[in-house]
This record gives sequence, C-alpha cells and structure tokens, in this order.
Amino acid sequence: MGFRPIIYPMTKRLIPLLATCLLLTGCGTGPDNPSFPVSLTGAHMAVLSMMNDPKLLPRPLVIIGGYEDPGILQTISSQYFQAVAQNPKIVTVSLNGCGSFEECRSRILDAVNNACPSTDPNWTAEVDVVGISLGGLAARACAAPPQTTANFQRLKIVRLFTLSSPLAGARVAKLGFTSFQMEIRPDSELQKYLAAVDPDPKYEIYSYVHLDDEMVGPENASIPGRNPYWLPNIPLVPILPHEQMMIDERAYADIARRLRGETPFTLPNPAPLPKD
Repeated sequence: MGFRPIIYPMTKRLIPLLATCLLLTGCGTGPDNPSFPVSLTGAHMAVLSMMNDPKLLPRPLVIIGGYEDPGILQTISSQYFQAVAQNPKIVTVSLNGCGSFEECRSRILDAVNNACPSTDPNWTAEVDVVGISLGGLAARACAAPPQTTANFQRLKIVRLFTLSSPLAGARVAKLGFTSFQMEIRPDSELQKYLAAVDPDPKYEIYSYVHLDDEMVGPENASIPGRNPYWLPNIPLVPILPHEQMMIDERAYADIARRLRGETPFTLPNPAPLPKD
C-alpha cells in the first residue's frame, strides 16, 4: 500500500508490490461510489501528507483483528496509524484462538483495561476502535449489554470503524460447523440479541466493504438498516475482495482523517449498494 512505516517481516515485501498494483490500476472495476469520491492515487497522496504532518488523536485507538488472524493485520494497521498520529496510544487485540464471542469479549476488555485502566465497573475508558473483519462484530458485541453475568463491563466506544466486518452476519458462516462459526450467521442468536438490546448504537459507526466481498457479503457489512461505504474491487491484485478491503488505502485514509479531526473523504450519508 506504500505505507512507509510497515516493517513487519512477513509483509514488508508484499506491501510495496500491492501499492504498485493498486496505483497502476486506478480506482478499480465496477461503479464508483458517489458517497466515497476519492481515487486510490488521491488517497495515497493524502496519506503521504498526513505522514508528514502527524496529529494528536483525541483518545486511545483499539485495533481488533479478524478470525484466526495471528496478528499480521493488527500490526499493519497499528504501524499505519502510528505514522499519521503524534505518539498515539494504540491497543492491538488478536482474537486468534477464541472459540466464542464471550472469549472475544474477555480478551478485548482485558487488553483495553491493561492499557487504559478504568475505575468504572460498568465501562472501560473511552476508545475509538478499528475492527478488522470479525473484530468489528466482536467490538459491537463487547459494547452491548453482556449476555452473561461473568463480566458486566462494556467497551465504551466513541467511534467504530469496520473493515469487511460481519456486523449483520457473514455469508460464509452459513457453512460453519463450530458453535463460534454459527454465532456469525445472519440469523444467529447473537444477531437476534443485538437487535433486541442494542439496535441503534449511540456511538458512531463507519463501515467499509468491497462490492464482491465473498466472505461477509456487502449487504452484511453494516448493522441492519444502514448502508456501508462500499468500494469497487481492485483488478490485478492477487487477493480476494474480502482481503482487499483490509489493505485499501482509501478506507485507511478516510479513517485517519476522521481520527485526526479532519474532513473525511466520505459524505455523511452512505450510498445504497448498487443493484445487480
């Protein structure tokens, strides 16, 4: 993606290659989103500008990884936001090995409380959150009233940014076999619970997805009743649309602008998903 600070050994060779592919292919294929009017080149230039003029972030940033991700994407995201901010407090959370959303909840709360202690037994410290794939739904579940009495505390989200997150379930979860995978289905008990206790969260939510996301499905990438900020897929990049979204510089640039208190690229009302 052309991120200067990315030095993670497994990705430092891949990212420059992807950056070249993304910039050479322009905006990608498919329709342009009128509520997300920025090209890959425009986003890349904005990133370089922000890196040369880092800003303070108003609160800690929590980055939550996806299903069975050992930490690669959290590392990429963390290094990216470190480069556009002044001495930010960034908390990364891996959900690798979690077998339920209750385990995800405990891991997220432990990480946030260890980094940003709270004296409130009901809420953590205020945070902004970037949820990568499953991480977005896990954050939403963690901010809702708990389903069990094991831990009453909730994640106090101010802004939630999600990348290819199954906020309304995931297409591929319909083929799931484990109880955890079945919790990610669109008609799961978790989705029914969230619809009952927290249908309209008070915190801000900004959801990003690629049009042909084969894992989640663009129709599931935002909470029910809302539209995600969708983007056309990128040709010639040898990864699937679900993974493309997680390294798309347009989304990262938009999130960074919002975190820095600057005018975002996205417009206030996300455009509906294009009809087939």
